[in-house]
Amino acid sequence: MRISVLTVLPGLFDCFLKEGIIGKAVQSEKVKVNVINIRDYAYDKHKVVDDVPYGGGPGMVLKPEPIFRAYDDISKKFGKPFVILTEPWGETFNQEMAVELSKKEHLLIICGRYEGVDERVKTIVDKEVSIGDYVLTGGELPAMVMMDAIIRLIPEVLGNKESLKADSFMDRGLLGYPNYTRPAEYRGLKVPEVLLSGHHKKIEEWRKRESLKRTLKKKPQVIENLLKEGKLTEEEKRLLEEIKKAETPPD
Repeated sequence: MRISVLTVLPGLFDCFLKEGIIGKAVQSEKVKVNVINIRDYAYDKHKVVDDVPYGGGPGMVLKPEPIFRAYDDISKKFGKPFVILTEPWGETFNQEMAVELSKKEHLLIICGRYEGVDERVKTIVDKEVSIGDYVLTGGELPAMVMMDAIIRLIPEVLGNKESLKADSFMDRGLLGYPNYTRPAEYRGLKVPEVLLSGHHKKIEEWRKRESLKRTLKKKPQVIENLLKEGKLTEEEKRLLEEIKKAETPPD
């Protein structure tokens, strides 16, 4: 997989692409990442990439020419990419989208900045994406968030494939179950006995129960949708009823 990034602040990506799992994926070339300075495609000697908006108003807008020139060059070198533009009002990024994008051969992420990009740039954009309902100074952090979620899904990036299966949202949107490690007791807080029992069937049932309980509490709409769509197993329905009954106060 190849990911190209267009930004006016390429230095922000230096640490992100060198450390941890993402750094190892880049070093081993499981993913190829090109961070490109939009200023390299500016026409003038001062490398200007923004200008005042037509019609007046505050702030500056990223000019179309450098972005189009960069897009043409990237397409010529590596083939036409799937283009993402970071936008505060874009489609909200989630795990389902991360899975979808991880299957693309080549992504191009355009990092918005200032008051955004010239609207004509959007003629080459396949998807406008936001990471939440708030405004940042630029699209670099959203780009890194998306890249982190996408790259870890590439085969062999994570050492243990089972880690992906246990991720929240990977199993029909259900949240993950609680995890514990040594010591078995710390400051009076104990690990649930079932996890120390070695009884794999009971442990699996406990994890399913806790996953359902956590989802019901934090994301009740997910449970409601799964019930409507018939995507819960009979065992999960039974566990869900037990959870609801236990949490219902007595009359």
